[in-house]
This record gives sequence, structure tokens and C-alpha cells, in this order.
Amino acid sequence: MVDGPADLNGKSLNDPMMAALLWQTGGGAGILGSPLVMMVIVMGIFYVMLIMPQQRQRKKTQAMLAAIKNGDKVVTSSGIYGTVSGIDGDTVILKIADNVKIRIARAAIAQVEASDDAK
Repeated sequence: MVDGPADLNGKSLNDPMMAALLWQTGGGAGILGSPLVMMVIVMGIFYVMLIMPQQRQRKKTQAMLAAIKNGDKVVTSSGIYGTVSGIDGDTVILKIADNVKIRIARAAIAQVEASDDAK
């Protein structure tokens, strides 16, 4: 005997307990229950937290290296302080003392010291 819209082992779909049970188990696992959706969310968080800041830092460093000019006071990645006395492509001639000049890679410059006017 059919009691309501459908009969499930003698239980009607109109029974509140049966409706709650079917509602909880039906419809997939919800929007966040899908492993594919969760993986996309994790990859999005990974991109925002790790990759974007690294790209911003790299662009900032490249802009700093491209803006180096003669007379700039710089610090190399090895901790050598000096003044740029010449630029030759990817290398920089750095004056570190009177009559002492060294040739370093442009990428070895870690930072440009702020000039006295900027302080």
C-alpha cells in the first residue's frame, strides 16, 4: 500500500524522520564536500599565500636592479658596501674604497642605500 509519493520499505516520504535522513544523504556531499572543489580551493589559497608574494618581490627586485645608476650606494648580497662607479650590461663596477674597485654581477646587489636627501 502506497502511503505518499513513494514507498520505501513501508515508510512514506512524508514521514519527517525519513525525509530528514534522505535530505542528509542526498544531493551529493554538498558544494564543499567534492574533492575536486576542495583541491581547487587549496590550490587557490596556495597561490595567494605563496606564489603571488614571491612574484611581487621578484618584480620589485628587478625594478630596483634596473634603476641602478652611477653614484648609487649599494649593499651586495655578501655584505659589501660600495658606490657604483660603472655599469657594463649585467655587471657593475663597485668602488669599495679609495683606488679599490671590484666587478660584480648586477644580480648580486641586495639593496640600494637611501640617499642622504631621502633621509
